[in-house]
Amino acid sequence: MKNILFIFSMIAMLFLAACDDDGETSQKETTLQKAIENYADLVYASYLDTHTDAVALQTAINSFVASPDVTTHAAAKQAWLDARETYGQTEAFRFYGGPIDDEDGPEGQLNAWPLDESHIDYVTVSDAENAGTNIINNTADFPTITKEVIADQNENGGEANVSSGYHAIEFLLWGQDVSDGPGGGERDFTDYTTASNADRRGTYLKEATALVVDDLASLLAEWEEGGSYRTIFTAADNADNSLKDIVSALGKLSKGELAGERMYTAYDLRSKEDEHSCFSDNTHRDIVTNALGIQNVYEGVYVSTNGSSVSGTSIKEVLALENEELANSISEKMTASLKACTQIQAPFDQEFLNEEGRKRILAAITLLREQGDLLAEGAEALGFEFDPEDI
Repeated sequence: MKNILFIFSMIAMLFLAACDDDGETSQKETTLQKAIENYADLVYASYLDTHTDAVALQTAINSFVASPDVTTHAAAKQAWLDARETYGQTEAFRFYGGPIDDEDGPEGQLNAWPLDESHIDYVTVSDAENAGTNIINNTADFPTITKEVIADQNENGGEANVSSGYHAIEFLLWGQDVSDGPGGGERDFTDYTTASNADRRGTYLKEATALVVDDLASLLAEWEEGGSYRTIFTAADNADNSLKDIVSALGKLSKGELAGERMYTAYDLRSKEDEHSCFSDNTHRDIVTNALGIQNVYEGVYVSTNGSSVSGTSIKEVLALENEELANSISEKMTASLKACTQIQAPFDQEFLNEEGRKRILAAITLLREQGDLLAEGAEALGFEFDPEDI
């Protein structure tokens, strides 16, 4: 009799254990699915703001080209600075072959840098042996300037032959930065009135901006409800792949791209040519918005420019189910790294030349590198691996 009772007890314990495992698995699956759907909402809201800001930039540039003067020129430059605030946050959606940077993605057409200015327009300082195509002033090879011509010439003949995107527009608004000290480019609005090929320069500026708007609209279409990429990305049977994409993107942007390519290279070489937004001296904001974009995704919250917000189940909550201490450590590191990035003073190209500025930059670089490593550690807890320096 005792043996029979023992057997029944063991069966009951195994049954209860199985129920617990099923419940835990169900909770993880439910949390993960909610986090991925919240991520998709966040991506769409971010690109919606970015597209809205790009359209505002287009309006300002069209006004400037129609009536070039000091006031319309300043308004166009401010619109560009405003547009960078939202675009910078979307860079957390790169590095996994999604719509922004798959084989057909527009990333290289939107945000390529550094660029050889002489590929687009005249320059006042250049390496004659490496003088670029100068599309604006080469009327023989480029009798008309259109979006298609600009897109076709992007990175044509070399990676630095950037003809399109935010930084091409930045160059056309600010001009080449030839200063030894503080200060970006000093292009005068008369480049669009009395200077040689002023009309072609205005056409280029308008067409390049229209191309940015088109590219961002294509990303919106992929991430909207029912969009082809979003449908695949949020499918329940793709949840593990989507989680890997999200987390690895955050780690790679943190360590390889932001701390490495965008900050350490310029810091190490003390090189203006290697800072991100060299014409406008807006690199300090590029750094902050990238760091903010990473935090947005991890915490599952995005605050729109109109004050509304997207929030829901976060990647942090998914990780906390496996390792709560690590999930909280990453959160704390992101807060610290974002704060360190905001403490970098403008302009970046002068900050890396003075002792105190170099300390501030290196502190931010160190935190971002540690953040990338912690995200890689988090990936292992979630059951996969990635190299945060592999960009």
